[in-house]
Amino acid sequence: MITKKLSEVEIMDNAHDVDARNLYNTDEAMITVITLNPGQSLKRHVTPVDVVFYVLEGTGIVEIGDEKMEITKDTLVESPKDIVHCWYNESSKSLRFMVVKAPKPTKKTVFIGN
Repeated sequence: MITKKLSEVEIMDNAHDVDARNLYNTDEAMITVITLNPGQSLKRHVTPVDVVFYVLEGTGIVEIGDEKMEITKDTLVESPKDIVHCWYNESSKSLRFMVVKAPKPTKKTVFIGN
């Protein structure tokens, strides 16, 4: 059995400059936990694989394509591949969510504007 504590996983360098930790990373899939502090957001981007988000803590705004919605704890959000998406924390508390990519991307993420 393999176990990992999120608090013991190092923050990885990332283009978003946020707390992102790869909790699971194999040739087949990856799971990253991202924490956005109040006022932080991701850069708008497109991934070459489907992505599933699961909100672990807090409230945030997710943008997928031309839709934006406020999402709260214990909510799953699906984002199809090749569609612009982004997260924003406009609340006064931390937002923490899990990002699942399966299969693991073999192409690079494309960033859109700011």
